[in-house]
Amino acid sequence: MEKKKLVTGVLIDIHNIGLRILNMVLNASGFETIYIGARLTQEDFIRAAQETNADVILISSSYGHAEIDAQGMREKCKEVGLENIILYIGGNLVIGQQCRNWSEIEETFKKMGFNRVYASSVMPQDVIKDLRQDLGLV
Repeated sequence: MEKKKLVTGVLIDIHNIGLRILNMVLNASGFETIYIGARLTQEDFIRAAQETNADVILISSSYGHAEIDAQGMREKCKEVGLENIILYIGGNLVIGQQCRNWSEIEETFKKMGFNRVYASSVMPQDVIKDLRQDLGLV
């Protein structure tokens, strides 16, 4: 069976250590991660997903401005024929995240079209479980 492909990277900012660790665990769990780097734009993720025929785009953002930086991601995917791509986002997504109600933050990103939204404290096994479910591997 062909491995499911995940394009991963950091949207706009440079904090990538957590994502690099997650990529190692995902690869060891049977996924093919295609890490495209940090300081990326939405278009970088979309282009990489098209070029690699990815199943998932997994975005990390840790500097607190993802609510602004990720606006319109789902729409841009649809415009280029990636309407069914699975979108995940995680990290320190908004400034003051620790002081806000997580369910409100999660709902904000789900309304933006993200399938899954994770706090920076997410454990890799939770992401793997969700990927397997969302990709129909269970």
